[in-house]
Amino acid sequence: MQGVKVEETKLQGVVIVTPQRFGDNRGFFSETFSTRAMEAAGLPLLFVQDNLSRSAVKGTVRGLHCQAPPHAQAKLVRCLKGAIMDVAVDVRAGSETYGEWVGVELSDDNGAALLVPQGFLHGFATLTDDVDVFYKCSDHYAPDTEMSVRFDDPDLAIDWGVDPATVTLSEKDAQAGSLAAFETPFDMNEGLAT
Repeated sequence: MQGVKVEETKLQGVVIVTPQRFGDNRGFFSETFSTRAMEAAGLPLLFVQDNLSRSAVKGTVRGLHCQAPPHAQAKLVRCLKGAIMDVAVDVRAGSETYGEWVGVELSDDNGAALLVPQGFLHGFATLTDDVDVFYKCSDHYAPDTEMSVRFDDPDLAIDWGVDPATVTLSEKDAQAGSLAAFETPFDMNEGLAT
């Protein structure tokens, strides 16, 4: 990740990571992940699982999800094909920004990734058809620790960049609860958000 650019967002710990691209007449080359570069940028995370998500149609929403401790996950999310609105919501008890969200457009054109630490809900909406999203996770999938909040919770009022009345959702996401009913397992003072 030589020449990596790190941009802070309004939510502490949620950062945009954009690696440099080296282009020529063939296309480009980009080192998309390096533990050395992440450590140098102050982001020393150990990732143990890679996931690839494919969505066929624009307006597909996946989220909002997290895993509770002891299997809480940080995620480094990148869009390999198409474009998404990637969203992180602060659910750390004691945080000044609890319940606030940030949305970042990730695409194959901009090459950016969003780092979503532990203590945040995560989700994305596809802004184009035929979208591939690749993300690294700091803990393995543990379905018994999964938690979720509805993507269209009025208390969050997230602008997903798509019409919420016409989105494609999984049955599980359609049954997610509200932020008001969400019992957060994350505490700002226990260091789970790093």
